[in-house]
Amino acid sequence: MSANLLNNRTRRPTHPGELLREEVLPSAGISQLELARRMGVSRHTINEIVNERRPVTTDIAHRLARVFNTTPDVWITMQMAVDLWDTLKANGKEYARIKPLQVA
Repeated sequence: MSANLLNNRTRRPTHPGELLREEVLPSAGISQLELARRMGVSRHTINEIVNERRPVTTDIAHRLARVFNTTPDVWITMQMAVDLWDTLKANGKEYARIKPLQVA
C-alpha cells in the first residue's frame, strides 16, 4: 500500500482483531477460549488481539489460517495495513521532510 493511498484514507484500516471479534468468531459460533485452544495459544493472547491491543504476528497468522481455512496472507495483510497507517499517522510530518532521491 503506497503512502499516497494511506494519506487519502479517512479512517484507519480494520484491525484483524476487530474482524475476529465482530464477524469471524460469531459466525463460527466459537468463543475466544475455544479459538485459543484450537490455535494452541493462551486466551489472554486471543483477548488482546480481538481487543486490538496486540498485533497479529506471522505465527498467529499461520494459526488463524489453519483454524479458519484461509491463508496467512489474509491476516498478515490486514495487520500490515494497520501498522502502515499507524506509523504514517505517528510519523507523517517527519516523513514529509525527507527529500526523495533524484535519479537521473
